[in-house]
Amino acid sequence: QVQLVESGGGLVQAGGSLRLSCAASGRTFGSPAMGWFRQAPGKEREIVAAINWSGGSTYYAESVKGRFTISRDNAKNTLYLQMNSLKPEDTAVYYCAARKGRTPGIALLTTAYDYWGQGTQVTVSS
Repeated sequence: QVQLVESGGGLVQAGGSLRLSCAASGRTFGSPAMGWFRQAPGKEREIVAAINWSGGSTYYAESVKGRFTISRDNAKNTLYLQMNSLKPEDTAVYYCAARKGRTPGIALLTTAYDYWGQGTQVTVSS
């Protein structure tokens, strides 16, 4: 089984930065496509950014493009999300997710992911 553990969330003022990490463990983890999602109160979970197995291909939601950067270190089985110029509307619980196996490309839908972390709260004050 694969376990994903997020860290790095917290409270930050608008314009500030945070770096989220997602540590993956499990004997069969490999280097699957991964993604960051977020869910604000009363809203559906939405894609924030996604990355393919090698890190050579990425996707960003329009709302975070130019402010957030997704990256990965396969040697450490860790996924990152660097968040700059944070806005109050970025406030949400952030989840990392991984697909099963080394599937090609990038996945944007929640239903495409097999493993999820427990989430980390990001709160941006105005």
